[in-house]
Amino acid sequence: MRAPLVFKGSPGSPYTRKMMALMRYRHIPYRYLVGEAADRAGMPKPPVELLPTFYLPDAQGQVQALTDSTPLLRRLEREAPGRAARPQEAVLAFIDALLEDFADEWVTKAMFHYRWHYAPDIDRAGKTIPLHWGGLQMDEKVHAAGKAFFSQRQISRLAVIGSNATTAPLIEAGYVRLLGLLDAHFARHAFLMGARPGASDFAMYGQLSQLALFDPTSMALAVQHAPRTFAWTGWVEDLSGWEVPDDAWLDAAHLPVSLMDLLAELAQGYVPVTLANARALLRGEKQVSVELPQGVWEQGTVTYQGKCLRWLREEFAALDAHGQAQADAILQAAGIADVIHAPL
Repeated sequence: MRAPLVFKGSPGSPYTRKMMALMRYRHIPYRYLVGEAADRAGMPKPPVELLPTFYLPDAQGQVQALTDSTPLLRRLEREAPGRAARPQEAVLAFIDALLEDFADEWVTKAMFHYRWHYAPDIDRAGKTIPLHWGGLQMDEKVHAAGKAFFSQRQISRLAVIGSNATTAPLIEAGYVRLLGLLDAHFARHAFLMGARPGASDFAMYGQLSQLALFDPTSMALAVQHAPRTFAWTGWVEDLSGWEVPDDAWLDAAHLPVSLMDLLAELAQGYVPVTLANARALLRGEKQVSVELPQGVWEQGTVTYQGKCLRWLREEFAALDAHGQAQADAILQAAGIADVIHAPL
């Protein structure tokens, strides 16, 4: 892998922030492209324009445009050794992967909802995010048109991520619960995975970089309900100076109550919606409707989240018999064993 790594992103993208914080922590040199810099540099385009976009060589040495943060994080683990962000112990690595997916695919619903549901949040994002692309010297008329176009496009996508009149109260109640669970954990542990960060920490940071540090409505809730989590988010942005002892991971055989409580939260929405989405995809259906403990969840099917479930089940299946038994005991205790064992 050539250094520095070249990638395109935006400060308003939680997945950009996830990967940037990861590379800072892991001391991986990078070159960060914003706006039209990637086009000017002649970089290839991905099949679907998503952020971040990394430009990495394939097996023949040809540069490819890659956009999926989870496989990218794992590739960096293989090809850029040192200061690993995935636990070596397989059961804890599986729990880390589960929480990474929870942040990437479920907490992001709250991020998108708060940004494009409330007027103050729409105004802040609409005014500032287009400047990341067009530059600070953007003409005022172009800026106004960019704000209107970008805001309208993003608001129209609320239904895609599951934010609607039915689900909005569930999203907001879940966000407040999550803040409390994170604050309880961070009162005793520096990171989700112990005294060093895992992939789940960077995924959670990515979403909170927007929820807690940018969008005004969700930021006010973070300050009110979770001051430790608010502070943690600002701190995780640059962990390049964090000392990493080898024995700093949690012990999968004795996970703290605070992490078990966080895992139990996955039963409130993430697990049943993930399973319902996978079943709907197999039946060729376009909509998901599932009864959650707090009410009905309705949204369109998401093909990518079906892949995520498959990857999690494959990681569980790759554990040896002892590891599967240990991981299964954790899932059973948290009430979320269906994520692996429920038939589709």
